[in-house]
Amino acid sequence: MATLTVPSAVPPVADDCEQLRKAFQGWGTNEALIISILAHREAAQRRAIRRAYADTYGEELLRSITDEISGDFERAVILWTLDPAERDAVLANEVARKWHPGNRVLVEIACTRGSAQLFAVRQAYHERFKRSLEEDVAAHVTGDFRKLLVPLVSAYRFEGPEVNTKLAQSEAKILHEKIQHKAYADDEIIRILTTRSKAQLLATFNRYNDEYGHPINKDLKADPKDEFLATLRAVIRCFSCPDRYFEKVIRLAIAGMGTDENSLTRIITTRAEVDLKLIKEAYQKRNSVPLERAVAGDTSGDYERMLLALLGQE
Repeated sequence: MATLTVPSAVPPVADDCEQLRKAFQGWGTNEALIISILAHREAAQRRAIRRAYADTYGEELLRSITDEISGDFERAVILWTLDPAERDAVLANEVARKWHPGNRVLVEIACTRGSAQLFAVRQAYHERFKRSLEEDVAAHVTGDFRKLLVPLVSAYRFEGPEVNTKLAQSEAKILHEKIQHKAYADDEIIRILTTRSKAQLLATFNRYNDEYGHPINKDLKADPKDEFLATLRAVIRCFSCPDRYFEKVIRLAIAGMGTDENSLTRIITTRAEVDLKLIKEAYQKRNSVPLERAVAGDTSGDYERMLLALLGQE
């Protein structure tokens, strides 16, 4: 499901560090060399490169990157080079500090990462920012959004396949009743969405569809301009069909007159080692255009080449 391509014979870490150092030195930066190495190493290999680079040259690799390149290309390389948990912590911090109701990044992180992964994000957040993710979300997010997002980012869900069918039926009924009464931020809705396992939630959503003749998200479209309803739909989509959720984020990022580079970079760098192949398939099916072609049409230069490398283009 990943699109990351790694050479069958990966050079020694010391060689990668030496080549990266050469890319940074001299009159001009060798951007192609940076891409050829970092965009073709998995997380553990990138971690080893960062450690060895700092030991060898007395400078953090990320600092060297920041000193030599800039703009969207720099952000893509930096985000990609970070450990996945550290990357999510950085993204979560950016969003928490500048939060607005239309931003779904915290939902993405909370609902598409496994329990151990989300716990690692919280640990990385502690280490990097000397605060907890929960307290920053609580400090900067307000109202019903805070009521939902704080327990979402704090969750440690059971990850087994076990499902309680009676519970799915009863909680589908609870969700339906609350939604019918427009009690969208009711404690029961929050409790169900922020504590149940993914398997249990999917069973509940399926039961909702069976009992009431349509998906739960259809009932959450009463007011298309209501950002809280849109956030609830995003939570449900991130659990039930993450590939289609991310496809839509990318589609909106490259549609229209301008490109939302931050969203495009975020999805490609966070999903290249996970399920970007499925997202590419969803994009092709929805738009009848390969994602690589769409990205190439909306980006340029080294930024384009970095994203295409992570998309698996040879």
